[in-house]
Amino acid sequence: MEFGIFNSLYLPKRLSDRDPIGAEHSRLMDEVAWTQAADRAGFKYTWATEHHFLEEYSHLSANEVFLAYVAGTTSNIHIGSGIFNITPPVNHPARIAERAAMLDHLSGGRFELGMGRGSSSTEQKGFGIEDPALTKLMFDEVVAELPKMWKDEPYTHDGQFFTMPERNVLPKPYTRPHPPLWVAAGNPGTFEKAAKMGLGVLCFANSSPDELAPLIETYKKNIEKAEPIGGYINNNVMVTSQMLCLADGDRARQIATDITMSYQHSLVFRYLDTFPKPNWVPDWPATLPEPTAEILQLGVRAGTICIGDPDEVERAVQTYVNIGADQLAFGMLSTTMPIDIAVEAVDMFGRHVLPKFDKDPVHSTTRQREAQLAAKA
Repeated sequence: MEFGIFNSLYLPKRLSDRDPIGAEHSRLMDEVAWTQAADRAGFKYTWATEHHFLEEYSHLSANEVFLAYVAGTTSNIHIGSGIFNITPPVNHPARIAERAAMLDHLSGGRFELGMGRGSSSTEQKGFGIEDPALTKLMFDEVVAELPKMWKDEPYTHDGQFFTMPERNVLPKPYTRPHPPLWVAAGNPGTFEKAAKMGLGVLCFANSSPDELAPLIETYKKNIEKAEPIGGYINNNVMVTSQMLCLADGDRARQIATDITMSYQHSLVFRYLDTFPKPNWVPDWPATLPEPTAEILQLGVRAGTICIGDPDEVERAVQTYVNIGADQLAFGMLSTTMPIDIAVEAVDMFGRHVLPKFDKDPVHSTTRQREAQLAAKA
């Protein structure tokens, strides 16, 4: 099991009302400081989302700029787009290829390309996409073209959603033949499709580990017969969850009762309307109640929530190991958690939990790529 963090620039009204002028900037710089702390603590990945127009939920729109800055202030952590929206009305495919290659160079080969099609009609319609179903066709057309753009030869394309005359897309990636490729997934069909294309999967723990288990099983069965769209297979499932690991487990749970975790979860279903909304989620503007310490303790005992002392968090991590996840990423600042608490928690996790699961200094994506290329040589 490897570990990462998830950057989203969550800015609820609780923070912006308190500091209307400075809150957005302060929280953005908190994301940078937290990523630097995760790098020091031995976390292997950071994933920066791309969202547009989603007030409160995510103000991280130009994630390529954020990742370039973070690359220059860290040394080992891989910087991942979680995601780049590759639908042509949002980002021209050639610009995706260029940005990915440039980030790969600036990070010294630490960039990982997570891709998606956007999960909100607010975003899609903001860029002129009126029919969400078209984004699936757009994604399918673009994803297979990106590896072709990175080859050492001119590229041309005449498709349904974008067309390019013959051009040489530059620069070429620092990592050859290209950085690791991932896709955001939320349903069984996407897990199966990602596996058959040789792509890693980025997903969220919106359901219990038991409910995620069959999706991961579907992926692992199909990755064995992958026909990769790129130069190698990225056999990886990353699950994004929450974490607060402190020396005092009761203190961790008490803090977690008042950091707007449930408000953020309500915003997920307010905006990400391509996700199926469970019956227990109220219609906006009604919101989910914040958890009590007692409810959190139930999750700790069930091994489904990484909140508590190091031993308790270790048991929860083992639950995700047991269902076959390859990486756990934590969206700690997708809350109003103070930055000093977030830094304390990643440090505690890095010292007491991480070494028990991740004993390999080499990133899984690097090891897989190198092994597959050597086998072809």
